[in-house]
Amino acid sequence: MRRRDNFGVHIVSDLYGCDPKRLMRMEEIKETLEKTVEKSGLTKIKSSFHQFNPYGVTGFVLLSESHIAIHTWPEYQYVSLDVYSCGPPDGSFSAHKRLVEFFKPKKTSTRVFTRGKLDEADSYTDNKAISYRT
Repeated sequence: MRRRDNFGVHIVSDLYGCDPKRLMRMEEIKETLEKTVEKSGLTKIKSSFHQFNPYGVTGFVLLSESHIAIHTWPEYQYVSLDVYSCGPPDGSFSAHKRLVEFFKPKKTSTRVFTRGKLDEADSYTDNKAISYRT
């Protein structure tokens, strides 16, 4: 078995200025996410989507490599997009690019994380030192 140095790429994006009508169409979003998974070389296990009343969609595709999650707020023209794959990074970046192109945001804020950097395993943060809001 090949030794790995991390557990994948996690791409987190905020998409602003998206078409609010598109953000309300659950079936179109579901179809797009599932086609994106296939075209990006990822492996779907299952998916689940929910249409909120009066509007907004939440959904995810569970992947054998990890997941893609989406949350829409049409009233703010906003999409929260989360793409994580422990497989080759090309799949994550391909899926992310396709989904951003589908939503056509006017502005995008994206962060890319490398998950589980094994060379940093000994320099972890002590959870006792983290302050949580309760």
